[in-house]
Amino acid sequence: MNKNRQNKNSGGDMKNSNDKQTVVIVDDEEMVLTSLSSFLALETDYNVKTFTSAKKALEFIKKNNVGLVISDYLMPEMDGISFLAKVKDVKPQIPRIILTGYADKENAIKAINDVGLFQYIEKPWSNEDLLIILRNGLEKQKLMTKLQEKIDEINKAYTELKSLQHEIVKTFV
Repeated sequence: MNKNRQNKNSGGDMKNSNDKQTVVIVDDEEMVLTSLSSFLALETDYNVKTFTSAKKALEFIKKNNVGLVISDYLMPEMDGISFLAKVKDVKPQIPRIILTGYADKENAIKAINDVGLFQYIEKPWSNEDLLIILRNGLEKQKLMTKLQEKIDEINKAYTELKSLQHEIVKTFV
């Protein structure tokens, strides 16, 4: 079942739409994808994209504006930690969440440290907790984006100031 799905409220390409944040969910179990996407469609206005293939999800993430990624831990094509490490390489600012049915604390700690996970969620999850985690992750992503924009503005102003200083020094020498 290596097909990708999207919920009916997904809208269009996020590059053209700033009103909805995109959440990508990757799991090899259709039932988990259906459960999460249906719940999020009812409770949020997120643009939810679901994938049973980590490779297809990664291609989507490379080409689109994504606010947050949730991945299952154990999948046949690629494990969740490897997938989220690739997401980090491609777009490090995206908060990454691992979802697992295995209470393996050692791997959770490894994933948090090695992949820079935003959160580790065990199955079965609490819908209320999930909403809070998603909201916080998406807010973090927005704040990090704004911070990067401010840093870019400061760097541009600094470069312009150095150029102006150089011109002034040339004028008086």
